[in-house]
Amino acid sequence: MFALTRRTLLAAVAGTALIAGAPAAKAQDIVIGGSIPLTGVFAFAGIAIEAGMQDYIAYVNEQGGIQGRQVRLEYEDTGYQVDQSVAAFNRLTSQHDINLYYGDSTGFARTINPELNRMGQMIMAGASFASEINDPEAFPYQFMAGPDYTEMTNILLEYIAQETPGASIMLVNSDTEFGRDPIDGTRARAEELGLTVADVIITPPGAVDVSTEILKLRRARPDYAIFHGYILAPLPEFMSQARELGLETRFMGTFWSMDSSIWASVGEAADGFMGVMPYRYYYDDEGGPMLDYIRSVRPEYQSTGYIQGFLTAMLLLEATDRTLEAGQELTAENLKAALNSIEDFDTGGLIGTPISIPGNSIPIGRVYQYDAEAQRMEPVSDWINVQE
Repeated sequence: MFALTRRTLLAAVAGTALIAGAPAAKAQDIVIGGSIPLTGVFAFAGIAIEAGMQDYIAYVNEQGGIQGRQVRLEYEDTGYQVDQSVAAFNRLTSQHDINLYYGDSTGFARTINPELNRMGQMIMAGASFASEINDPEAFPYQFMAGPDYTEMTNILLEYIAQETPGASIMLVNSDTEFGRDPIDGTRARAEELGLTVADVIITPPGAVDVSTEILKLRRARPDYAIFHGYILAPLPEFMSQARELGLETRFMGTFWSMDSSIWASVGEAADGFMGVMPYRYYYDDEGGPMLDYIRSVRPEYQSTGYIQGFLTAMLLLEATDRTLEAGQELTAENLKAALNSIEDFDTGGLIGTPISIPGNSIPIGRVYQYDAEAQRMEPVSDWINVQE
């Protein structure tokens, strides 16, 4: 990233040179397209993601752009509906020369994949961390700015195995494709680590009445319960009832349940909730130059979705910069190869360890725990890499 800044500054200067006594032609803008949910059930994330992408784009443009070319984001609201996401993609790609794209869901990523392969002109990332997308053969031009959902639960399992060898675990998953995603992979990895999966509970997303499920939890009395496929509900209800029953089960979640602002209204019952986070938080004491920049332009707390959008834009543009610097055309194949050349890359503190992207994911995360009094997530582990 810091090399990117130096290169783009030099390119910006070179772009002002005169050739044969005439001004150089203005380089074409680099366009990131986006199917982004600004309304609907996922709007809370989409709004934050768009803001994070825009802020990183502004940062790059302030430094001179990418190889002297300015960057802009062209996007449409999708309402988190696959058909609207596809329609937005078709309109945007017909109106603009797009080599980079952000998608809003697993459904969209799966649906648009054949078209990405046919076009051969862009790479795509997005809000989904679905395990199936982490397959370079099936999804050759897609990636995710973090671990996939199975890698997330495996990071939690690595932590559990270190803290409580031989622990028993209950899996609690929403009755959705998103929710069921990591179940098989979690079972397999738990067995390898000598952990026991006591049971799997499936609930409707956002369930209110969890009395039957609490009875299962009470009978099993697991050391840990890992929730996946939820934002908030029914986690607070599980935690409150478990405490009333005197259970010592420790509760964990994955990325979309890890924004500290969603736990602030829960109160004391949220204290001690743990989960996996691929990035540092806005307020993280360890910080870094990119977090410092974010705080300078956004003096109030920014959610985990914002950080995800910011980092995704960073990686899309790093791949673009490397491709152009090598004198190559901006094709899907060249851009993805450039993305996969990222090794020991410094994100400026957004992730607290250098990253590599060997495939379609960044298989790194850290376990954080919620402090209800401070209303913030605090790290309880080092950065854990689960790359095979």
